[in-house]
Amino acid sequence: LEKWQIEAEQGKYEILHEQLKKEEEELELQYQERAKVRIWKEKIAALQAEENRRTREKKEEEAQKECEEKRHKKILEDAKRNHEKAVCFLRESMARIHEENAKEEVKAWEHMERRIQAVLSLKTSITSNREKLQTLQAWNKAMALEAEEQEMKMREAILAEGGNVAKEIFLHRRLLEHEKEKQASREQQKSRKIEIVSRILREQASIHKQEESQSCPKAIKDSGKLGDSSPWRMKAWQYIETACKPSAGAVLSPKSWSSLSVCSSAGERAASVGEISEEIPHHVLCEGGEAEKERDEILVEPEFPGLWSQGCDLHKISKEGMDPKQLATRVVKKDIFEKKTEEFQTGNFHKQIVSGWECKGCPFYSKPSCIHFKDFDVGQTYKKKIVLINASYSVNCCRLVGISDWLKDFVSIHFDPPGKMSPGMSCEVVVTFKPMINEPLEGEVMFTAQTGSFSVPLKCTAKGCILALDKELIDFGSHVVGETISRTITLTNSGALGTRFK
Repeated sequence: LEKWQIEAEQGKYEILHEQLKKEEEELELQYQERAKVRIWKEKIAALQAEENRRTREKKEEEAQKECEEKRHKKILEDAKRNHEKAVCFLRESMARIHEENAKEEVKAWEHMERRIQAVLSLKTSITSNREKLQTLQAWNKAMALEAEEQEMKMREAILAEGGNVAKEIFLHRRLLEHEKEKQASREQQKSRKIEIVSRILREQASIHKQEESQSCPKAIKDSGKLGDSSPWRMKAWQYIETACKPSAGAVLSPKSWSSLSVCSSAGERAASVGEISEEIPHHVLCEGGEAEKERDEILVEPEFPGLWSQGCDLHKISKEGMDPKQLATRVVKKDIFEKKTEEFQTGNFHKQIVSGWECKGCPFYSKPSCIHFKDFDVGQTYKKKIVLINASYSVNCCRLVGISDWLKDFVSIHFDPPGKMSPGMSCEVVVTFKPMINEPLEGEVMFTAQTGSFSVPLKCTAKGCILALDKELIDFGSHVVGETISRTITLTNSGALGTRFK
């Protein structure tokens, strides 16, 4: 039984083993079929992916072609529009060039006309000058003949009287030369008077312009009321009035007095009445024949006694024997000197009033307006020169008061006071700076004038670095996707000290 049971079990195992083999074979067949199906599906997916890729590429190509076509159309439109603008600008420029050429032709034609007229006028003037020269030569010949005849008559008369012919003729010639010199001096005086009148008128016009620009109140029309700052003018005008009364009916009109009042502003530039009298208008100074003779007789004598005249002692001349003009000049100078010294000592300066106007502002202004020592090195010596210009309307003078206390160890001033300066005149000041510390300094140089004090600022800056960019905004403008645009900016160190940056 046991053997039979063992054989039965072995038969069962064999049957099971065969069944397992069959099942394994069937599974392998199923696996192979599944693998084939999967491979077929993968091939189909690959084909579909390839088709999708091709269709996508076609679409991208078509879109790119459309974009290029649009861009090409836009470029053509821009080119047409720019061409139209260029044509318009070209037409305008050509029209402008034609206009300029026409204007130049007109100018050239006018210039030729002017030159032709100038040549014609020169020709006519040459002919007229020739005629005048001929007539002058003829007149000179006639005058020479007449002089010879007169000389012959004089010789005959002197011979008839029994006198010295050579001496009398020499004296006669010297008398004629003296008459010619007198006539030339009179003409020179007349031309000088005319020049003074024109200068007075120019000063009057400039004063009116300054008054309009400063928008000051209206001037006082009463010429009799003069400012307290110039009492010597009253004396000068009184002297002029007394000097002009005995002349040949010379009467001062209101216009002449107004010009005299304007002239007083220019008269302050000279500290004597004689200089003021030279600036009186021509119609006031014109005198009669007797006054001219008296003036000529006075001019024969020297105006100032020299060292050669031993008999003349200036200290022993009495006031009665002196000229009243010199006395008035001396009195006026003395009054002015006393007033100016008193003002400088007390520090109370009077208001500057010229022709009824009160002049305000700084009496002097410097050029340059600020004394600036830039980028100094310790131990070095620097010098700068400034010019002080008299900006007032009258004669003025200035003196150095000093500098700021904290600058006295580093700054020195060299200034030679020039004395009285007329309006517009200038003087020089030399400023020396020797730094001992590397720190910036600020202060002022103080001056005082007749009308008040003023100062000039002084700055000393050490070396430093000053970085600055040339652009505040970086603008790239219009651009296209994918395009590269570059802009350049410049960093500049305008200082005198180098530095690093990042």
